[in-house]
Amino acid sequence: MQTACRVLEVSESGFYEWRNRPPSERSLRHAWLTQLITEVHTASHGTYGARRVHAELTLGRGVAVGHGCVELLMRTAGVKGLPGNKRARSKHQTPTASDLVDRKFTRDEPNKLWVTDITEHPTREGKIYCAVVLDAFSRRVVGWSIDSSQTATLVTNALGMAISNRGPTPGTLIHSDHGVQFISWAFTRRAHDSGLVPSMGSIGDCYDNAVIESFWGRMQTELLNRKRWKTRIELANAMFEYLEIFHNRQRRHSALGMLTPIEFENVHFTRQPVA
Repeated sequence: MQTACRVLEVSESGFYEWRNRPPSERSLRHAWLTQLITEVHTASHGTYGARRVHAELTLGRGVAVGHGCVELLMRTAGVKGLPGNKRARSKHQTPTASDLVDRKFTRDEPNKLWVTDITEHPTREGKIYCAVVLDAFSRRVVGWSIDSSQTATLVTNALGMAISNRGPTPGTLIHSDHGVQFISWAFTRRAHDSGLVPSMGSIGDCYDNAVIESFWGRMQTELLNRKRWKTRIELANAMFEYLEIFHNRQRRHSALGMLTPIEFENVHFTRQPVA
């Protein structure tokens, strides 16, 4: 010990005083914050990075902490979020409907623009398909359907759930790609009967439905690609939990000021003037 103190040019009495000194307030706060950060990260199924952990701490739990501090503590504790993921898209050859969105996805009210698409993922039993309808205003999943085949029934059921849940007024846009499911008689008839207006992006361009493409990318990273799924029912249950519980009620979205979709809609409705 004497040799170490001499090399470090510190006194022995100073070393023993430092060793017996109680933890500082800063150290105690950092330990407390690290525990909270770990809880938030675990609750997000290990998906949140520093930005969303910071949002949950400040907006969800009312903790006053800077983004830089959260980054530092996560890095020190070895806590990391998941990276992004790009999703390849197949190209269709025949245009079928006009693009009424023109990549302008921002809306100031719910039920003005819905976007829809299908994704697929393998299990050891075979593939499973999921169709989703998102409200572009709040990024909320308003309708979904899961099946072992990607038929017109899959997308029509998802649209039917959205219509039942939201009761849209005539004129709501339903924006999709040119997949055969979305140009089917069943889907088109269900949309028209409910007063929805179909819209389709240009052929083979994922940016024309960027909101739903971004959603699928997050779902691939945060759920689908994280393990090998044994059965279709196992994956279907996980998809349900992700869509209805995690995405709609828990996941904080940067496009919504770090609110969840349901929180964002609740804020919107509370700000509406009373008739």
